[in-house]
Amino acid sequence: MVTTPWRATPVRRGPSDRAAPVSNPLPGSPPLCEHMFVEREATVLHADLDAFYASVEQRDDPRLRGRPVIVGGGVVLAASYEARAHGVRTAMGLGQARRLCSGAIVVPPRMSAYSEASRAVFEVFRRTAPVVEGLSIDEAFLDVRGMRLVSGTPAEIAARLRSEVRATVGLAISVGVATTKFLAKVASAVAKPDGLLVVPPGAELEFLHPLPVGRLGGVGHVTAGRLQSASIFTVGDVALLAESTLISMLGQASGRHLHALAHNLDPRPVMAGRRRRSIGSQRALGRSRRPPDAVDTVLLELVDRVTRRMRTAGRVGRTVVLRLRFDDFSRVTRSHTMPRATAHTGIILAALRTLLTAAMPMIESQGLTLVGVAVGNLDDADAVQLALPLDRRGGDALDVAVNREASAWTNPPSGRGARRASLRATRGRRARGSALSRPVSSPAWSTWRAPSSWR
Repeated sequence: MVTTPWRATPVRRGPSDRAAPVSNPLPGSPPLCEHMFVEREATVLHADLDAFYASVEQRDDPRLRGRPVIVGGGVVLAASYEARAHGVRTAMGLGQARRLCSGAIVVPPRMSAYSEASRAVFEVFRRTAPVVEGLSIDEAFLDVRGMRLVSGTPAEIAARLRSEVRATVGLAISVGVATTKFLAKVASAVAKPDGLLVVPPGAELEFLHPLPVGRLGGVGHVTAGRLQSASIFTVGDVALLAESTLISMLGQASGRHLHALAHNLDPRPVMAGRRRRSIGSQRALGRSRRPPDAVDTVLLELVDRVTRRMRTAGRVGRTVVLRLRFDDFSRVTRSHTMPRATAHTGIILAALRTLLTAAMPMIESQGLTLVGVAVGNLDDADAVQLALPLDRRGGDALDVAVNREASAWTNPPSGRGARRASLRATRGRRARGSALSRPVSSPAWSTWRAPSSWR
């Protein structure tokens, strides 16, 4: 169902509204055109696929269409709108979800299918607008500024985008159109499922202020409860408060942030190709209790996955973040900023182990259902200044070598390419030795050669 633009009244401009030519004082020159200010237009689109994982499952299996579908294992990764009608939500334990919706069909996640669908949708995004800022696997901002003469109004562009995604990918998508990124994202959320909502310029606050305070970015259950205890229930209630009052209630950063959003003050432009501010990974553990060594093993796997991705992308980071979720679905986040940026697995693992050890009393008393790690304050590896004294022990080289060996095992060459790759590797080992096992200071290893089975 397509939601009609929210109080969107198209403005028809007559001939009198156009810029009139004026005479040029220079003889023989063409007439000048008098410039005029044009009112701000809603040109920011936020496109968000509806119940993405569950929708892909329903698309690929007609038997699931119209039925409550849950994607996940120990926890709910996604739920169709039929399941959400029974109260099932993302990150909920599977046992609780089954109690709420006994007729739900649980399917395991198929990340390859979701990635393929995401790539197809983003191809539609890139055909629709010149500037696309991806937020996640299933949502993006699009800037359609200056496209009126070529592609029509932003509302018409958004409608075509929804039709093309449905026709080419077979998925429903909701789109919000507004003057700012924040408001476009709110509009798409209000338009769900399968809707289009346009907030025209001048009507932003009239649309925003009646909404519940939870629509403001950064307001979770804890912040919403704190505001509601002070009789602040809507965005309009927040807008009536002075910034200093919000700061005294929520702290400086949150107070300023919510005060700006309540007045639709969001100067962020849509940026194409913006690089990640952090790289992370997480793993759901289910409801069963795990001993500390098992949790440490999960942490090691996550750190290895994250640091491999960092080295592949040529990125290093300074801030490590540990995220934990407990049996009652409460969450805690712990972070530590290191002296210098790195992608070294051992250094990042040691920092996160310190944070995990400090959190063990909470884990033992409240249980643990999810572990997540992330590395922030990212920078390009080539742009980081070397620390003194220059350390040539080769820890990073070891990580790079492990990455290379893992890539060779997961993507092995074949045929003539395999023989050539083996010959190059053998020659390289003879010339340089192995980064994994030959200490620079050991002359006895200078004559080491790879066994014939390796060549």
